[in-house]
Amino acid sequence: MKDFPDYAAGDSALHSLNPLTKLILTFVLCVACFLTKDHIFMASVILCDVCLAAAAGMFRRSLRVLASLLALAFILFFVQVLSVRQGSVVLSLPAGFYLTDCGVSSSLTSALRMTAALTPLALMLSVTKMSGLPNVLVKLLRVPYRYAFVLTAAIRFMPIFFEETARIMEAQTARGVEHDTGSFLKKARLMLPVCAPAFASSVRRIKAGAVSARLRGAGLRTRECVYKNYPFGAPDAAAFFFCALVTAAAIIV
Repeated sequence: MKDFPDYAAGDSALHSLNPLTKLILTFVLCVACFLTKDHIFMASVILCDVCLAAAAGMFRRSLRVLASLLALAFILFFVQVLSVRQGSVVLSLPAGFYLTDCGVSSSLTSALRMTAALTPLALMLSVTKMSGLPNVLVKLLRVPYRYAFVLTAAIRFMPIFFEETARIMEAQTARGVEHDTGSFLKKARLMLPVCAPAFASSVRRIKAGAVSARLRGAGLRTRECVYKNYPFGAPDAAAFFFCALVTAAAIIV
């Protein structure tokens, strides 16, 4: 998921939307998935996100992100379906495990909900310049710049964390650690030696970034410092109409 927060330049209608419209659209799509338990509706939201990404010229990138999210969703489904004991038994497994109808339904709901809620977030970050997010939060929503900066800084550090994790795994593979073989439990156990140095490196980078931002006067910026205007146009009105349709459909379903 190294492409998850990176901006992809383009001139599509989705790219031209006001950053605030993109935030509202993402928020509506995420919340709509929590207003319903209908699996078809959540799958439709995922399909809609893929279609929007294709219209913005990022079809292959959206498929890569979706594949990563589906892998996480499968792990969530696998863990939850073995933990739920309510309902009628539909399948007995070795070692005393069994699957129930309620467990399968609730686990599928959680997996689809997580995927459908994160997919529009990935799409929004891919079509929005990172400099536009804090500006629109400060100027239009009147969020203090300090909090807007923290949000965007956290997003900026995500690809750095992924790159650092990949670099550590490559170094351990060169030393004979086999990350691509073995059972799922063995792979999970090998992730602990990866996460510890990656976390330590991330803390050092965050501390250095905070010092650099403070020296550049990041804490002194106010709403009046935002010079760029973010007007609303016809595409934004169409996006708001689409948000209303999605909300109504989620409530009805």
